[in-house]
Amino acid sequence: MKRKRAKFDKKTMKRVLRALKPYAPFFVLTILLALIVVAGTLAAPFLAGLAIDCMLGAGAVDYSRIYLLFAAMGGCIAGVALAQWMLSVVSNRIAYHVLADVRRQAFGKIEKLPLKYLDNRAYGEIANVIITDAEQFADGLLLGFTQLFTGLTTIVGVLAIMLALRWEIALVVFCITPLSLFAAKFIASRTYALFKKQSEVRADETAFIDEMIGNLKVVKAFTHEDENLAVFREKNENLRKCSLKAIFYSSTTNPVTRFINSVVYAAVALVGALFVLWTAGSALPFTAGNLTTFLSYSNQYTKPFNEISEVAAEFQNALACAARIFALIDEEEEPSDEGNEVLDVVDGDVSLQNVSFSYSPDRPLIEGLNLWAAAGKRIAIVGPTGCGKTTLINLLMRFYDVCGGCVQLDGRDIRTITRHSLRTHYGMVLQETWLKSATVRENLKMGAPDATDEEMVQAAKAAHAHSFIKRLPKGYDTELGGEGSLSQGQRQLLCIARIMLCRPPVLILDEATSSIDTRTEHKVQDAFARLMEGRTCFIVAHRLSTIENADTILVMDKGHIVEQGTHAELLRKGGFYAQLYNAQFAF
Repeated sequence: MKRKRAKFDKKTMKRVLRALKPYAPFFVLTILLALIVVAGTLAAPFLAGLAIDCMLGAGAVDYSRIYLLFAAMGGCIAGVALAQWMLSVVSNRIAYHVLADVRRQAFGKIEKLPLKYLDNRAYGEIANVIITDAEQFADGLLLGFTQLFTGLTTIVGVLAIMLALRWEIALVVFCITPLSLFAAKFIASRTYALFKKQSEVRADETAFIDEMIGNLKVVKAFTHEDENLAVFREKNENLRKCSLKAIFYSSTTNPVTRFINSVVYAAVALVGALFVLWTAGSALPFTAGNLTTFLSYSNQYTKPFNEISEVAAEFQNALACAARIFALIDEEEEPSDEGNEVLDVVDGDVSLQNVSFSYSPDRPLIEGLNLWAAAGKRIAIVGPTGCGKTTLINLLMRFYDVCGGCVQLDGRDIRTITRHSLRTHYGMVLQETWLKSATVRENLKMGAPDATDEEMVQAAKAAHAHSFIKRLPKGYDTELGGEGSLSQGQRQLLCIARIMLCRPPVLILDEATSSIDTRTEHKVQDAFARLMEGRTCFIVAHRLSTIENADTILVMDKGHIVEQGTHAELLRKGGFYAQLYNAQFAF
């Protein structure tokens, strides 16, 4: 079956033009500067031809006129140099402002995308779109501004002058040169698909590198270096093949067009020389100066075709990258909650009524789940891996919306509440800690920027983080960098202190003390006990000893609550919970 050839992406081109619209004044300025560059460039050969005709032979040289023509040529060259510099400055301004705009839109889109989009894609692939694809898109725009405008205006200007000088010779140039365009178009139309494939393979390799670097400890722990190196070699080889093929086909445009240009130059030289001989002594002779001017113009006429062909190949790559950026920007956002209720005061009464949910329609996870957590109660959620514990937390936080039933907070369906106001009343500590690249102070005040330093220190002390923070080089003003700057346990204590500073009415603790030593855990549990007083708490735990004091323990299995009650009641019952508990403590 014959593969369908990729066509010029008109839809993406329209998006590019819309992105350029805010910079229309600069766009017009680039056109004016391009006209100045072309006018000065075209004037120089014409003046040179006039100067040659001032030298009729030995003792018949009009030096005064030659000096004037040389001065005019110098002025043209100086003007062209200044205009080219300004054109470069303005073109850079447009290209990199557009680059900043699309990156800002893409990054802003990420914050508005539903979590299912991010869960289904490698982070490195998304990063590649925002960084590498955006950069190549800007490079393509820059080539377009600096070469495309000047090239097109040069072609039109040169053709007009040649027609005025000698239309017969201009016709020779006009008839042969379009072969360059046909060759460039033929090659460029086939390189778009190759550059698009190259961009996709590069994104796949970037995602793999990001994954391996982020999990290098695990890789080394399982001595998986050789296997990863083999996978990387395969991906790198695929990228090499795609890049080589794309660059090879795109690079053929230049030698092909140069060959055609040489044919044009030879044809002009031959026909022009004949016209010099034929018109000698006539009323309108075609002079040696005219021939020199024509030869210069034939070069200037064909040179833009080379540049345009190069730009066409690069622009295909830029469009392929732009298409990936715009695809990200166009992704469907989370449903808007504009007009929803804004919660100011929350008691913390949470209920789930006949809730059903699945990440994939063909794989149901939670079905008919009912739960009521009265304000101020501690609800522990336990169960085997994959039973739906973390999914339940995602539904409470409205990271995902239920497929059926409803989740209520203080009797209100959370889908009728703005996400921002809903989440400001939740405090969450996850097993996977996250601290931004900033000072300890900025990380702790992330959820409560108006908190005083005294309140911050008290929260750190309550989380037993104050002592190690004081040992850091600059204390609370220490910049936190990569994961190696703090131990996992210390990072988790900072996350706990961050929540203690916020003091939200509803707490969600998902294995919040999993990376802390037993002695410190007992201290932090005491701090949590004080923090949880009067607050509704959902505690996800694998270590069942940490939830013995919960008001209600929910035992989940396969998306259903199979048991619920206090720790003592569930042990007496001797059911699923008792089996889990005894599996941990029966030695």
